[in-house]
Amino acid sequence: MAKCAVCGKGAHFGCNVSHSHKRTNRMWKSNIKRVKVKVDGVPQHAYVCTSCLRSGAVERA
Repeated sequence: MAKCAVCGKGAHFGCNVSHSHKRTNRMWKSNIKRVKVKVDGVPQHAYVCTSCLRSGAVERA
């Protein structure tokens, strides 16, 4: 679910690295918001990342 409808940005995976260099899995979540946007002139809800909202990639309804 946590995927931008405009750019497709989603979760990223990597490792926590402790002081002893022990590695455990971790996840970075994208800043995704459920907003009302205009799609073909019709307002509907979509999940959009905040960088797309700030850049004006979508028109809010």
